Amino acid sequence: MEPIEYVVIVLKVIVGLSILNVWLIQPNKATRWRGGNAKTIVEEFEVYGLSKTFCYVIGFLKVGLALLLLASIKFEDVTGYASSGLALLLFGSIIMHIRIKDPLYKSFPAFLLLLMNIAIALLWS
Repeated sequence: MEPIEYVVIVLKVIVGLSILNVWLIQPNKATRWRGGNAKTIVEEFEVYGLSKTFCYVIGFLKVGLALLLLASIKFEDVTGYASSGLALLLFGSIIMHIRIKDPLYKSFPAFLLLLMNIAIALLWS
C-alpha cells in the first residue's frame, strides 16, 4: 500500500467519525460552532429558517454518507459518492452560516471537513 493511501484512510476516518460525533453523539449539546445562539442541532436548523423535518433529512444524509465514507476504506468504489455528497452538504453548512451572518469561526469545522473531503476525492482518483 502506498503512503498516500494511508493518508486517504486517515482523512476518511477523521471525517466519518467527526460527522457521526456531531449527529449521533452531540446533537443536543451546545457547542461554540452552532449557528446563531442555538443549543441543539434542531435549534440550529431553526436559526437557519429550516424545518425540523429538513434537519432530520440532512442528518440522515450526513450519517449515511459518513458511514459510506468509512465503508469506503474497504469498498473503495464508493469513495467518490461519499466524499462528494458530504462535500456538497458541508458547503451548504457554510452557506447557512454566512446567510445568517455568523462569525467566520463558526463555519470553520464545516470548512475544514470540506477541505478534507476535497483532498479525499483528489487523492483517491
